[in-house]
Amino acid sequence: MGPEEADLILINTCGFINEAKEESIEHILVFLNRKEPWQKVVVFGCLAQRYMGEIVKELPEVDGVFGVDSFKEIMDFLSLPDRSSDVSYKRLSYKESGSSYAYLKIAEGCNRQCTFCVIPSIRGELRSYTPESILVEAERLVREGVKEIILVAQDITSYGMDTGNYRLERLLRDIASIDGDFWIRLLYLYPTMIDETLIQTIAEVEKICKYLDIPIQHSEERILRLMGRAGSSGQFRKLIKRLRQDIPGVVLRTTVIVGFPTESDEEFSRLLDFIKEMEFDRLGAFKYSPEEGTEAYKIKVQVPEEKKQERFHEVMKTQAEISYRKNKGLLNKRFKVLIDDVSEDLIVGRYYGQAPEIDGIVIIDNCMSGNIPFSGQSCSENKIKTGEFFEVRIAEAYDYDLKAILI
Repeated sequence: MGPEEADLILINTCGFINEAKEESIEHILVFLNRKEPWQKVVVFGCLAQRYMGEIVKELPEVDGVFGVDSFKEIMDFLSLPDRSSDVSYKRLSYKESGSSYAYLKIAEGCNRQCTFCVIPSIRGELRSYTPESILVEAERLVREGVKEIILVAQDITSYGMDTGNYRLERLLRDIASIDGDFWIRLLYLYPTMIDETLIQTIAEVEKICKYLDIPIQHSEERILRLMGRAGSSGQFRKLIKRLRQDIPGVVLRTTVIVGFPTESDEEFSRLLDFIKEMEFDRLGAFKYSPEEGTEAYKIKVQVPEEKKQERFHEVMKTQAEISYRKNKGLLNKRFKVLIDDVSEDLIVGRYYGQAPEIDGIVIIDNCMSGNIPFSGQSCSENKIKTGEFFEVRIAEAYDYDLKAILI
């Protein structure tokens, strides 16, 4: 069934940065333009929470507007049964149909005061979900065949700080104790919150991917303080050295913001030098987006958009070179790969160092070229299926992707 046949269209929106807001609005307008008289369009999520009055006023064709955590209100509006006591109803996890991985949210909200971020004003303070509800959801995902559970929150390193002594390390060990062959991936760890206990847990627990997403946002202390962020280039150097020393084979991802208000050419140059020195395996860059209601929005000295664009491209060009060198270092190495997609001509998977949707992939193509499991069959005819693990040898390297053959 397509949207044109549905009686109800639910649109979940994002209001984090301007690009996300524009994309959300575009989707709303597309569905409103196609809306049939019998259809209802309901808009919810962050954008709806932040601009509820404007949406109601400017888009009267929208039948219902709800903020975050409004599941009960939406169900009441639609006159559907109240399932608010059901863990799955609370949407702790998200999984696309047929996907080998799922996102499992372990906390909502954030106690950080980053001056560029609207999340605390939209999502509120940190609220950790109970270990029981998370473990029930994780067990359900494993039973349904999910092979990669991705733990997410605005800051997973703060998990449990609002509820007691049950912290992230214990949660990781409890999830890992669930029977089954699956990976656990960690996203969004606040760099100065990574302590010895967490490092030891990640190193010791086999099911945890040796992959850490640690957004530093910048290297220069003046900019970090303006951002409301902790840490410094010296602290980050020590942390990265420690992680690479204590977690063999660890893959490190980070994000940086370029063009933050008052960022000078010299400070950007030092950030670029820091990126070259640290050689992160993965790196994403964002151009600073001024968001109403944030402290950074009040800073008068803004970096011109053209300069932001130049700095963004310079960072990404630098990272592409680093990534290519890193990928070349993987040639002829063997990895366990999780298969994400199988088509007529090729197979797509990921090794532990690649998070879905944000990193590169491992391409296994030319199915007729002696890969024993194929025995001359096309990819779609062989026995390899999405959601299975296979061992491969890396045969070619590109800027972000890898090509491999099955062993």
